[in-house]
Amino acid sequence: MRFKGLDLNLLVALDALTTERNLTAAARSINLSQPAMSAAIGRLRDYFRDELFTMNGRELRLTPRAEGLASAVRETLLQVQCSIISWEPFNPSKSDRCFRIVLSDFMMLIYFNKIIERVAREAPAVSFELLPLDSDPYEMLSRGDVDFLILPEFFLSGAHPSAKLFTEKFVCVACSTNVDLPSAMTIEQYVSMGHVAAAFGRFLKPSVEGWFLLENGIQRRVEVVVQGFSLIPSVLRGTKRIANLPLRLVEHYESTFPLRIINLPLPLPVFTEAVQWPALHNADPGSIWFREILVEEASHMISSNAPKIHGSLQ
Repeated sequence: MRFKGLDLNLLVALDALTTERNLTAAARSINLSQPAMSAAIGRLRDYFRDELFTMNGRELRLTPRAEGLASAVRETLLQVQCSIISWEPFNPSKSDRCFRIVLSDFMMLIYFNKIIERVAREAPAVSFELLPLDSDPYEMLSRGDVDFLILPEFFLSGAHPSAKLFTEKFVCVACSTNVDLPSAMTIEQYVSMGHVAAAFGRFLKPSVEGWFLLENGIQRRVEVVVQGFSLIPSVLRGTKRIANLPLRLVEHYESTFPLRIINLPLPLPVFTEAVQWPALHNADPGSIWFREILVEEASHMISSNAPKIHGSLQ
């Protein structure tokens, strides 16, 4: 089908090429042969009067014109999918939809397992792809490559709708066998001790508490960096190091990795976990159903599983 001289099928090919940045992968993603994809590139170049792509090894490098077209083409195709192709009543008990979700290991352990259990009862054929925090999850959201981001509200983009889930706070912890900790730690003692810190994505972005410390000019002596909060308790075991962890995660590990909570002279940050979804999915019945489950389960957790550990040293 042509629209003002443009074969609209070519937009699908263009989207695949700008997303994959590889001729073979792009052709495979839309079930085209490689010669057919090469022919599509030629037709796109003729229509837009631009090279659109140059080769850098096996990777396609986009020209400025192609970069400018990429987001507009992706948004147009998503709009067609959400408003025309996929618009139908959503029946959870019969749906085989797969939700792709970016979230942290912390949220998987203390929250999302409850979601999986509930969905298994209400919608047994619904599945999930749970993805780690990447360098740019917001680009994945804008491209429609993921259905939801579950992140601290501090990190969410203002370009897409979101909903709050629950608040959480950080505490400073050490191995329970560490008997040399002072009953009240000064800032000087805190920054001079060896720390274990969580970082995320290929570029090791700091967590909320990491940003908080940097913004307040507090430089820790980080001796071990791990990909996620769930690795910290085992790394602390048997050492004199300390770390900052969400309180609910400390409680989660209470029986397997007992940790001592340390009283600090500075309050560590309280943060709000939230869920965000693409603006184009805002009226999607399946997305609405799943968002309601996320918010409901968060409210249950707030009322029935409030943090229980208190005191300066446990």
